[in-house]
Amino acid sequence: MITHLNPATLHHNPAFSQGVLLDGPGRLLVVGGQNGVGPDGQVVAADVHAQTAQALRNVLAVLAAAGATQEHVVKMTVHLVAGADVAAGYAAAQEVWGAHPTALTVLQVAGLGRPECLVEIEALAYLPAA
Repeated sequence: MITHLNPATLHHNPAFSQGVLLDGPGRLLVVGGQNGVGPDGQVVAADVHAQTAQALRNVLAVLAAAGATQEHVVKMTVHLVAGADVAAGYAAAQEVWGAHPTALTVLQVAGLGRPECLVEIEALAYLPAA
């Protein structure tokens, strides 16, 4: 069974789901790319630290909607606009995500779908069968 997750605390857009949960013997949660936007859909700030922190809080919101935490995340991909301060992004991750290492890919990209966004984070989580 496939369940599309769009927590009330996140911006809603009919073009995509904030997360997609696959339910079978185990459950795979696919968290769509999260930017540093608040519930109103507006970018929270113009710096990488603030945007990364908000993007990770958005990932956490999708995880919570599925009954998951950082401990269930098996893979994250971070798309960072080239030239952005990588160290500031890592600092924000330590503050928000904490000590929950996972498989990680960090990519530098020319730009994102919203030009004012500097970071986009997607995640895969595995949850035990309910």
